[in-house]
Amino acid sequence: MDSCGPCMAQPPPCLHQPLVHIPEPGLTPTPSIQKVEQLLQHIRKHCVSGTPVDIGLLTSAINLNVLSNAIFSVDLVDPGFESAQDFRDQVWGIMEGAGKFNISDYFPMFRRFDLLGVKRDTFSSYKRLYEIVGGIIKSRIKCRASNPMSRNDDFLDVILDQCQEDGSVFNSDNIQVLIVELFYAGSDTSTITTEWAMTELLRNPRLMQKVRQELSEVIGAGQMVRESDMDRLPYFQAVVKETLRLHPAGPLLLPFKAKNDVELCGFTIPSNSHVIVNMWAIARDPSYWEDPSSFLPERFLGSKIDYRGQDYEYIPFGAGRRICPGIPLAIRMVQLVLASIIHSFNWKLPEGITPLTIDMQEKCGATLKKAIPLSAIPFIEEN
Repeated sequence: MDSCGPCMAQPPPCLHQPLVHIPEPGLTPTPSIQKVEQLLQHIRKHCVSGTPVDIGLLTSAINLNVLSNAIFSVDLVDPGFESAQDFRDQVWGIMEGAGKFNISDYFPMFRRFDLLGVKRDTFSSYKRLYEIVGGIIKSRIKCRASNPMSRNDDFLDVILDQCQEDGSVFNSDNIQVLIVELFYAGSDTSTITTEWAMTELLRNPRLMQKVRQELSEVIGAGQMVRESDMDRLPYFQAVVKETLRLHPAGPLLLPFKAKNDVELCGFTIPSNSHVIVNMWAIARDPSYWEDPSSFLPERFLGSKIDYRGQDYEYIPFGAGRRICPGIPLAIRMVQLVLASIIHSFNWKLPEGITPLTIDMQEKCGATLKKAIPLSAIPFIEEN
């Protein structure tokens, strides 16, 4: 089972101990599998009550808990997911601020005045996350000082070990910044992709049925989806790839900076210029994609095009040295969560909403989320 370990004997009030999990005989589920099982248990309650599920909110909670367990061996979101909205709001507050136009980006002389209030608007979100992460770091440092043999052997322990080495650039302040950045970069993007994938499948019942049929044939009725199953699900993988193309979580890649004057496609880019790549536009360019505005997973069946940065018409995670380092975790969590909720439950739209009337508006920050959260009602068909 997961354990907060001796260093978290007194966690901050906002944190909660993870659920005890008893594995199946002969199997030791990974932390991500445990969190997905917790998610499915929660959705089953909605099946009984017939109430809609906020897909984005629940997947956000799972992604946050997987990350927090990898980083410092605790759940950030409580087992009932009641604190999920608070954390999601804090993360989105930062992402929204990062995507806003800011005159200081063009005229650094105005930076200290915060003319458009960007720093003011995001300060409370940063402060809240720093308080949570800072409290955990201080607790771990205190525990290590009182009992050097007490270890969780997680990411935080590894970084704190680095702090103790001579000449280390790490200290408690920049560790705090690093971990906060991991949270808002690693949790929000995976959540957005999962929510958009479910939205597209609910808009296209035929595609949803194809995915469910593949999952049923490969996984088997009543069986739990495992990470090792993904290579046997080509159509499902095509759905994920098509979601990343049509709804990239990060529509604009991280800025690049030209070290020297460069001529590109007839344009001269002066040295020290910042170059921002519009991934959203590339993925909808009709010169590269047939019927680019339609959701067509079949385009990836039998195709060698991949998201690992080698095919420049399809770079949802970027390319080159600035490619996203979290690709393996992001893909694993999106696939595992999405496959699990589709395979375990049937889904229908709330009363008054049809596949043709689902709102598809986007809300842009540093990430491109769904403006109106997706709600769907889970149910289990009786045989």
